[in-house]
Amino acid sequence: MASVVTGIGHVGASGLGLDAIRRALTEGTPRPAVVDASAGWHVPGSARTALLCAEANLTPWVSPAAARRMSRPSRLAVAAARMALESATAGCEPDGVVLATAFGPAAFTEKLLREILADPETASPFLFTECVANAPTAEVAIALAARGTNWTITQREAGPLLALARAASEIDEGRARAVVAGAVEEMTPMLHGVLDRFRALARPTPDGEAARPFDARRNGFLVAEGATMFLVEDEHDATRRGARPLARVIASGAAFDPTATPGTWGRNGAGLGRAMRRSLERAGIDRTTIGAVVSGASGAVDGDRAEAEALGAMFEGTAVPPVLAPKAVVGEFAGAYLAAPFLAVEPSTFPATPGFRTPDPALGVVPWQGGPISASRVLVTGLASGGAAAWVVLERP
Repeated sequence: MASVVTGIGHVGASGLGLDAIRRALTEGTPRPAVVDASAGWHVPGSARTALLCAEANLTPWVSPAAARRMSRPSRLAVAAARMALESATAGCEPDGVVLATAFGPAAFTEKLLREILADPETASPFLFTECVANAPTAEVAIALAARGTNWTITQREAGPLLALARAASEIDEGRARAVVAGAVEEMTPMLHGVLDRFRALARPTPDGEAARPFDARRNGFLVAEGATMFLVEDEHDATRRGARPLARVIASGAAFDPTATPGTWGRNGAGLGRAMRRSLERAGIDRTTIGAVVSGASGAVDGDRAEAEALGAMFEGTAVPPVLAPKAVVGEFAGAYLAAPFLAVEPSTFPATPGFRTPDPALGVVPWQGGPISASRVLVTGLASGGAAAWVVLERP
């Protein structure tokens, strides 16, 4: 029996729960908010928006007493994890947690560094224990009493997909029966300003500030904060307790592009695509049975190029199936784009990719232009700056 996903929890700019992220993806309208620039981290002409979590009442999932000792990412992750359990049929007790984050608890880290620079002897040890990248993973494990598998993945854009793949591997290899996996991110004004200085974020243009995956005019991504969590479990256990699987995880893989620098994508997207194709062949998956691709393309200039090269090599000699680019709607880093393949294995209607207008002849990829999709198998990709790459194939149960 394979591993299956039976629950999804979400806290983000689109709202709370699976219905909120479903609505955002099927409406296709990103809802960015203006980032506070009063601290002076932003320069003239910089990106000014991000997909920020609206203030929401998380007390049904995180008690006020518990919330007081948690960083914001920990609160978001615990809430989304409990939502994932609630959205599945009752009776599952996860024994593991796998959580991805690119930057960890940024606000606590910033506050701790300020205290250290001002007076090291008065720096709060509480801030230290909650500013490390694996603190949200630990808090989720404590909240769920999950005493087994515990992973924190810090591989930037590839992290959320690597977390989902790792959870499935833990189950398939017998190290866990059920794992909560996903991603969490928070966005502070300083972090937003730093990402803008690296030219990572979509900057204002005459057409507005927006992510434009695969478009010739792309100039960066919309960064998002929030948490998206999945309950991954053994299919036999799920069937026995009457759960309705959302999708079956039938293959996954990872690779690394050694031509990448620490701050950007490499030049070997085609090599990653060939590695992807070989891993599917080893898993016995005919690539012509892939009905749709959920791409990690986000509007990043080099990242989208790498994604296009990888898809070209993956499907070389065959037709590339419809390519969805949900990060145009839900942004980068918080894992929300991984909800899209679970909708694609059901009869769903997706709008045209927002922001896409001008095809880039150097890429040769035109993302989805709108209409119904119902794919029995979906390939999900995620290539990261720094060189990490991941892919997963999901199947209709």
